[in-house]
Amino acid sequence: MARQSISLTEANDEWLKAQVNSKEYASKSELVNDLIRQARQQQRQIDFIRMKLEKAEKSGFTTDSKEQILAASKSLLNG
Repeated sequence: MARQSISLTEANDEWLKAQVNSKEYASKSELVNDLIRQARQQQRQIDFIRMKLEKAEKSGFTTDSKEQILAASKSLLNG
C-alpha cells in the first residue's frame, strides 16, 4: 500500500478525528480511503451520464427512458 503525507486544515483534521473517535472508522487512513472510493464512484456515474448525454446530443435523441438511465446510473454507482 502506498504511503502519503498530506496536510489538512484544522477543521478537516478535527472532523476526521471525530469520525475515528465515534468508532465510525478505525483510522484516518481508512476514512480517507473510503472518501476516495466514494468520490471515484461518483465520478464513474458522472462519466456515464455525460456519455449518455453526448450520445443523445449526437443522435438527436436517445431511446432509453429516463427510468432506464436512472436505473443504469444507480447500478453503476452501487458498483
